[in-house]
Amino acid sequence: MNATRPPLPPFSAVSATEKVRLAEDGWNSRNPEKVALAYSDDSQWRNRSEFVNGRQAIVGFLTRKWQRELEYRLIKELWAFTDNRIAVRFAYEWHDDSGNWFRSYGNENWEFGADGLMRKRFASINDAPIQSHDRQFHWPLGRRPDEHPGLSDFGF
Repeated sequence: MNATRPPLPPFSAVSATEKVRLAEDGWNSRNPEKVALAYSDDSQWRNRSEFVNGRQAIVGFLTRKWQRELEYRLIKELWAFTDNRIAVRFAYEWHDDSGNWFRSYGNENWEFGADGLMRKRFASINDAPIQSHDRQFHWPLGRRPDEHPGLSDFGF
């Protein structure tokens, strides 16, 4: 049986914002096993054009992702919420193994169970090539510092 993953639905503006930041922190860890614990065992994803079903498939997907997307740094921002759903916009910067830098922009729609685990995740993402001198996300790998600007601060 899964433990609960607070904050739990129904969401308020405060708890939805907290849920988004916790997700950002998890993804910035780049630890597939840790991140996958936020999702139900039977979680359903659409990420770009790939469909991922179940926690074990999520671990595999994220492992492949972070082997390809190096020096990954992500910022998420709450867009909207209801009782058990949250909409998020995000941007992340990364480079490939040839040193080409990208900023990826996207939107996610999330649905949660009563236990606070994400049951559904639908992500639409676009990659924009950038020059290394155009990067904006410079914190040390890991959690984004609280004082670091968010997406709206950059106008993204």
